[in-house]
Amino acid sequence: MTRKLLSTGDDGIARCGWVSDDSEYRRYHDEEWGTPLHGDTGLFETIALEGFQSGLSWLTILRRRPAFRIAFDDFSIERVAQFDEVKIDELAVDSSIIRNRQKITATITNARTIHELVSHNPGALDRLIWSHAPSSHKRPRTVDEVLTVTDESRALSKQLRSLGLGFVGPTTMHALMQAAGLINDHALGCVRGDELEKAAAA
Repeated sequence: MTRKLLSTGDDGIARCGWVSDDSEYRRYHDEEWGTPLHGDTGLFETIALEGFQSGLSWLTILRRRPAFRIAFDDFSIERVAQFDEVKIDELAVDSSIIRNRQKITATITNARTIHELVSHNPGALDRLIWSHAPSSHKRPRTVDEVLTVTDESRALSKQLRSLGLGFVGPTTMHALMQAAGLINDHALGCVRGDELEKAAAA
């Protein structure tokens, strides 16, 4: 399938080419993807879901996000850090989420590490992640300029791995940086990208 930089929906709005006609995918693109996200809990959820997405489509994760939030107690860092083997066994047979024991275990291990980081220093995860936001970023003008890894995502991955986090490879961290708005990676000509650019300049 030929990749497209932009696609125009039946509503006449130009969006990034990866957006399908699925209404929830459109809503996610228009309201969340690339919008600056702050807060330890929200960023922990993003790390977890991006990790679960590895090898799958983001739409698969997005459709199951409500179930993930129930299964992982709204991604409360403190509560997930307390999950035990019994809970892992329970989640590993939960068909409403992704039943990958390795990813489930990594999410819990990550929660324990992050809890140690933020319990006496709220906002520490937020500051760590956002310290890797580039000082400038050019939105892709062609399909060839749509990257899957950058020097910044490699550096973020390296630092998180040094803390003991799993499923935080450079490609996954680039996806997080796009989703959490560390960069505005909406294609040039995408209406939402233009909106975010104007908001950042205001």
